[in-house]
Amino acid sequence: MQLDKERALPIIKAALKEDIGKGDITTTALIGNTASSEASIIVRSDCVVCGLKIAEWAMSQVDFSVRFKPNCDDGSSVGSGKEIAYLEGHASSILRAERTMINFLAFLSGVATATKAFVDRAKPYGVKIMDTRKTLPLLRHLEKYAVFTGGGANHRMGLYDQVLIKDNHIAVIRSQGTSHKVTSLKDLVETARKKSLKGTVVEIEVTSIEEFNDALAGKPDIVMLDNMTPQNVRSCVEIRRLSGIKPILEVSGGVNLDTIEEFAKAKPDIVSIGALTASVKSIDMSLEMI
Repeated sequence: MQLDKERALPIIKAALKEDIGKGDITTTALIGNTASSEASIIVRSDCVVCGLKIAEWAMSQVDFSVRFKPNCDDGSSVGSGKEIAYLEGHASSILRAERTMINFLAFLSGVATATKAFVDRAKPYGVKIMDTRKTLPLLRHLEKYAVFTGGGANHRMGLYDQVLIKDNHIAVIRSQGTSHKVTSLKDLVETARKKSLKGTVVEIEVTSIEEFNDALAGKPDIVMLDNMTPQNVRSCVEIRRLSGIKPILEVSGGVNLDTIEEFAKAKPDIVSIGALTASVKSIDMSLEMI
């Protein structure tokens, strides 16, 4: 996944406006506009770095004349105390951009670091780690970039780029009564495919082996095994093998660092984890003036 500057800049500009507002009154009162300085951005714990380009773009929005020199690339694994970027230019500009730069770097590096921890445990079994739509409003593009930077894969970006028939869709349809034309998961998959543009990926969520068999008959592209046990996941993998129908199998729900290997051993294709973005811990970082 490539970082899209056109999508990122409005987010950066809004963040700077939120922080700076009408002006940095402390810096304006104490530091002249012509004073120059150097600064370093330093990490305080081991992490996967992500967001250097975002920090650079934030700095350039405040003052394009400030030199921003990354000392590593996004995706680099670094140790505590590592200087990941060097800045040189107007001290007042660096101070104005400081918090916005660090906030983005710390948060996105947290997402990338968490992702890599899952990826490392699932990789020996050939299982991909994928994100979800459980992202902070307006930050999805950046968060999914961070997941990709940490070695993960990206699920759909939104409701517009893939069919995903979830439990609430099924509940609404079934609440309409038996007179409704669609009565099975097989029917739902087939109806969704007929009514979607050719080539649209069709995925359906199931919560039991019985539902899996029903959905499998509709030949979906992906089946999400939601909140299943590793044993049930293994059963679904075997059913797929024997059926001759080969949808991608995605595990979702109830997976954490303590359980990821058990699920990966069951040999699904993907494990999607909302916690990568929904409950991430930011990395401790600081900017120090030299």
